[in-house]
Amino acid sequence: MFFMAFTMYFSGGMIPTYLLIRVLELLNTYAVLIVSGLVSTYNLIICRTFFASIPPDLEEAAMIDGCSTTRTFLTIVLPLSKALMGVMVLYYGVGHWNSYFNALIYLTDRTKIPLQLVLREILVEQQIASSLLELDGMAEDMQAMQMKMANLIKYSVIVVSSLPVLIVYPFLQKYFDKGVMLGSLKG
Repeated sequence: MFFMAFTMYFSGGMIPTYLLIRVLELLNTYAVLIVSGLVSTYNLIICRTFFASIPPDLEEAAMIDGCSTTRTFLTIVLPLSKALMGVMVLYYGVGHWNSYFNALIYLTDRTKIPLQLVLREILVEQQIASSLLELDGMAEDMQAMQMKMANLIKYSVIVVSSLPVLIVYPFLQKYFDKGVMLGSLKG
């Protein structure tokens, strides 16, 4: 547990991580987006705490009834962990959906960049255009119209980036309500 928690506070850094990705020949591939966020220490600790809270009596009773370790996992532990799985799907899904920084660093092929990076580029380009128009000394009416357009683009990007998560959340909500308290202390 100490070594897992240690990695939450101290990482190898961006340059060694980039060099590792390059040595593994994952640069400019879709796999780098998946592998780079594959395991979250925080989520791993939540899962560990949940599985440790399952009473060993259930596993022992299954073994006495003749269940193998695999069958015990599939018929007893897995159904008990539906809330945990729902929460993990939501956490990892939102984390990967909102991630743009790894794509910014590891992908150079424009055909492989994810939607979040495209939306980020739209915002940055629009912000640069707004600041250039302000420097030009345009009329106040044009500047006001430009500011309205800038805000419209920002809000549109927010809606586009949030919509898929908002669509998926109601389906996972029943698991999320139970699963948020999984790693908490019980009194």
